[in-house]
Amino acid sequence: MNRYKKLFSDTVILGLGTFGSKLLVFLLMPLYTALLSTAQYGTAELITSTANLLIPVACVGISNGIFRFAAERETDQRAVFSSSVTLLGIGTVVFGILSPLLSLIGYFDGYVWLIIFYVISANLQAVCAQYVRAIDRTRLFAVQGILNTLLTILFNIFFLVVFDMGVTGYVLSVVIGNLLTTVFLVIAARLWNVFSVGSIDRRMMKDLLKFSLPLIPTSVCWLITDLSDRYMVTYYCGSAVNGIYSAAYKIPTVVNLLSGIFLQAWQFSAVAQSSDEDSCKSFYTEVFRGFLSLIMIGAAGLILFSRFLTGLLLNNAYFEAWRYMPTLLCAAAIEAVVAFLASVYMVRKKSMHSFFTAMIGTLLNILFNVLLIPRIGALGAAIATLLGYGAVLIVRLIDAPRIIRFRLFPIRLITSVLLLLASAAVMTLNVSGRIWWTLLLTVIIVAINAPALLGSLKKVLTRRKQE
Repeated sequence: MNRYKKLFSDTVILGLGTFGSKLLVFLLMPLYTALLSTAQYGTAELITSTANLLIPVACVGISNGIFRFAAERETDQRAVFSSSVTLLGIGTVVFGILSPLLSLIGYFDGYVWLIIFYVISANLQAVCAQYVRAIDRTRLFAVQGILNTLLTILFNIFFLVVFDMGVTGYVLSVVIGNLLTTVFLVIAARLWNVFSVGSIDRRMMKDLLKFSLPLIPTSVCWLITDLSDRYMVTYYCGSAVNGIYSAAYKIPTVVNLLSGIFLQAWQFSAVAQSSDEDSCKSFYTEVFRGFLSLIMIGAAGLILFSRFLTGLLLNNAYFEAWRYMPTLLCAAAIEAVVAFLASVYMVRKKSMHSFFTAMIGTLLNILFNVLLIPRIGALGAAIATLLGYGAVLIVRLIDAPRIIRFRLFPIRLITSVLLLLASAAVMTLNVSGRIWWTLLLTVIIVAINAPALLGSLKKVLTRRKQE
């Protein structure tokens, strides 16, 4: 199977699995926003965001390392898995010892145990899932994603509707979903045959840590970018406004969903092509050409329909969330491009580059949060997020091509981003005739990017026929 066919096949499989599961979550948003008050929803999102911040720390970043090393066919995969699980166990024990410190944060009074179980269950599921993805069992990886979502939704309904457990039920459903999915992965992939004490390799553990440890602060930086918004909105505006702001994130995650589906497949293909420099450059150029177009067109369309989607998916108490969505959609589009550029660092094992570039965005995000939220409320948090990701994009556009020299199509990239920002501004500022102006800007974005997207697809299909 040639590289384009493989990339296309993996993307379709992951897309069917991931999009189907995420679609269910979106369809249940009216249920969540109806059963949880804005304050409860804000607290639940704060708990899960904090847990996500702790996840890479507790697993010493090993969920990233296990994929990168196990994806190399020349490595001893038994040693990779056994060493990774050992490191996860050590990280989990240390996290358990330090976890009582969470009780010092007043927001988590009575919820610390939920955060602990959330982190441990998520790490167990992630390490098993990433190993399965690395050994090219894409279908199993997609199936476990669907199963995880179905279980989470099932227990959400059970805990929220039947037992009215509120915040506890919302978070606990994720924990149980992760644990049951881990059991499924262990059985389906027979992972007990891969782990053995004798295969634990100190040198492998050292290499894994060398690659993974810089990714901990990288992951923490991105999560702080998100979490600082929630904390500061809660502090300055209250839990109810944070609940609305958190709900506003749900529709922009469609952009992250689209990019995430593709990037999961892309990472495997990029590692497979990494040994041939010329092939790697041309592959990156062609794939980035189509990826950029898809993200810009998708974000533009969602900005156009942001108000309609808010009314469709959220309870009336959350309708104000639409005002933050256009800005967050711009941020999500830029984040997707930033994530693509991060694959350069992953392929060449330059994880320190990921950290330093991400840190720039985080520091700027916190600075702009402090400056903007007290003045313009939750919209200031959305703008701060946009500016933070924008800064990282600029730095990575300069840095990444020095490592793998592929084309960035700067004119189309800059033009598309500026038009996207204009579209978001028109919607947010309630400009007269905003729908028609946004429609015009959307048509222009599509006109600029559609030929490149179609051109990439044509080349891929042509090469598939030739090969």
